[in-house]
Amino acid sequence: MVQRALLDTRLAVRRALAEWRAADLAGDGSAGAAPLVLVALSGGPDSLALAAATAHEAGRAGLRAGALVIDHGLQEGSAGVADRAAHQAEQLGLAPVMVDRVRVEDGGGGPEANARSARYEAFARAAERTGAAAILTAHTRDDQAEQVLLALARGSGSRSLAGIPPRRRLAETSSGTAILRPFLASPPEITRATTESACAEAGLDPWRDPHNHDAAFARVRVRERVLPLLVRELGPGVPAALARTADLAREDADALDGIAEGIAAAALAEPGPQPAASDRAALMVADLAPLPAALLARVIRLVADRRFGAQLSREHTAAVAALVADWHGQGPVYAPGVRVSRAGSQLEFVRQTGSPRAPR
Repeated sequence: MVQRALLDTRLAVRRALAEWRAADLAGDGSAGAAPLVLVALSGGPDSLALAAATAHEAGRAGLRAGALVIDHGLQEGSAGVADRAAHQAEQLGLAPVMVDRVRVEDGGGGPEANARSARYEAFARAAERTGAAAILTAHTRDDQAEQVLLALARGSGSRSLAGIPPRRRLAETSSGTAILRPFLASPPEITRATTESACAEAGLDPWRDPHNHDAAFARVRVRERVLPLLVRELGPGVPAALARTADLAREDADALDGIAEGIAAAALAEPGPQPAASDRAALMVADLAPLPAALLARVIRLVADRRFGAQLSREHTAAVAALVADWHGQGPVYAPGVRVSRAGSQLEFVRQTGSPRAPR
């Protein structure tokens, strides 16, 4: 019998590893130990299918593969669940297999955001400890569809509509460890139904997380109420179409961001290499004034983020853009971490600490 789901998960991992190696490890020689990748494993169907596929494909890609199991401690019996997942990873041949029991602090962003922060801190610790070149997570096309709906509900732009990126850097590490999400690319279309079938075909018994049915979480309400309603009213292709929307939005956002980076570099009043943590940056207004609104906004957000670590809201971005496109002598724009003002022919960004109205 053809094990279609199992083969599809392996193909997704094979392609993701090959693309990552070509992009990030092109100069990596054959001397020394093969690079290590870690699967973030909860024991659920998605991550267990990913662990099995990675165990099968890593050696063929010239890689070593291990697993990181994170016990968030948010429900009774979580330690046993983590230990069971670690045992499954060992049976699959993954090594090393680590269990990190984390403490989820109240960071003010809600339980999902707090758990995510704790999880990514654990990723960073594991990467630093093992030298892992990449950590693989098991987000599927269904997760992507849910992310697009949540972004739409927030009134977000194309970067948020682009959803969860298939590959990015783990910012919390100094070594440039990559986060890879093999099940987000398409084809093949890896959904939760695919990972469930892959586990069944491989004879694996996944854990069922009760939090995946807790309506206190917005994502669960989207998964169990909103998406099923859309499927009933609009047809079964809605989740795939939403995930495809993320693919298209990401292509557009990447292109616009690349153009914005070039414009920002050319418009700097002091061209040449700039310190990453500078206290001041100035752009020439003449270079910004002809830009369409979408590009101008991107350049503004890019400079604020890259130079000052400031995440500008739409309102802040529009106010800064008005210093270029609708200049009539208005005063500075204050945003968390940065102050932007017009000084003659230049748009000046200055690092802002403390109260924006306090004497400097």
